[in-house]
Amino acid sequence: MSQKPDYQPGAFQWSFLLPQYWGIWIGIVFLMILAILPWAIQHRLAALIGNTAFKYLKSRRKTAVRNLEVCFPEWTAEQVQQNARQVFVDQMIGIFETLNAWYSPQWFKNRFSVEGLEHLEKAQTEGRGVLLLGTHSTLLDAGGYLCDQFFKLGVVYRPQNNPLLDMLIYRCRATIYEHQVDHDDMRGLIRQLKHGQAIWYSPDQDFGLKQGVMAPFFGVPAATVTAHRRLMKISKAAAVPLYFYRDGDIRNPQYHVLLEPALDHFPSEDEVADAIRVNQIIERQLRIAPTQYMWFHRRFKTRPNGYEKIY
Repeated sequence: MSQKPDYQPGAFQWSFLLPQYWGIWIGIVFLMILAILPWAIQHRLAALIGNTAFKYLKSRRKTAVRNLEVCFPEWTAEQVQQNARQVFVDQMIGIFETLNAWYSPQWFKNRFSVEGLEHLEKAQTEGRGVLLLGTHSTLLDAGGYLCDQFFKLGVVYRPQNNPLLDMLIYRCRATIYEHQVDHDDMRGLIRQLKHGQAIWYSPDQDFGLKQGVMAPFFGVPAATVTAHRRLMKISKAAAVPLYFYRDGDIRNPQYHVLLEPALDHFPSEDEVADAIRVNQIIERQLRIAPTQYMWFHRRFKTRPNGYEKIY
């Protein structure tokens, strides 16, 4: 689990030049080289690495397979295996897409579109901040880059344990996001929303019932976070569902940003009803491109008494 760093995010430290960090510096140079490779090579490498990860990362593979089994009961066992494998491939493709967003953004030229931008603009015209309810997409920061082509946004992030990695990722993301808000900095997040900013927030992971309630996700009870309700009540922000995905021929992919109408009467006085509503939105979006989601996370790990274990 990531922990809050005891240094200024993005700040360089002379200690980063010590031998203990040399391996990371070498790795970063290697990643920069990968980012300038032709896309034909990138997606072939992604397929190779993704298939290898699917074969050897047994725990993650089992989690992804089980998630797909319970969320898509209409799929055959063969379809579940095929799609679980594709999740790992899409994750690796997403890493290359993120590297391109960081180091070679011109690659995305003429490859992206947006739908529903008026919903965000309407909320901001009213002087309200916008909480962009998104998901943990395999596109990673490539999705943030796509959004940045149409509107400025901030992101809620979890600091890396390694301070050098945290600095490097923070600086790369600074080219995409107008603001990066530590997930523990609730005051900072509320301040940005009160100032009319749009902040990408993903309420789609299991953090237990201390931070959420049980609500169906693809028909299966899941611990669902409710922190965004408090944020919105305090900041008076609007909630605009956000989704981005890739489609078309992998040799010439196209990217789409989808913004849906702001949720009306949200949050309500019923936190379970609100959790159900958000989960239904996420479900609908994920069905557009099911394998472009991080299904290897244990979405159903919290099982109170009376609930059947999933894993």
